[in-house]
Amino acid sequence: MRKFVMIALNTVGLLALAASAFAATPDSTALGTIALGAALGIGIAGGGCGIGQGLGLKGACEATARNPDASGKIMGTLLLGFAFIESCAIYALVISLILLFVKPLG
Repeated sequence: MRKFVMIALNTVGLLALAASAFAATPDSTALGTIALGAALGIGIAGGGCGIGQGLGLKGACEATARNPDASGKIMGTLLLGFAFIESCAIYALVISLILLFVKPLG
């Protein structure tokens, strides 16, 4: 549930602060707002992904402590979950880089 809340907050923040990225003429205020939106977006995404990975690792450690024989299945599921969580951070990074470099140069 927390992961979805963090993704929703990240999306709302990027959409709210990125409106100036589609302005006709980028000025210094618009560029500052774009930079702020990109920084907040990647910061929120990084924090949310860090929390998600920590909670996933906590659950995997507890599950392995309860049933050491199932550690192989738990490790596979854990790595797959980490890949999905990390992809959210990579998507936020791509969106932030697009905000910073595409419109001001275009």
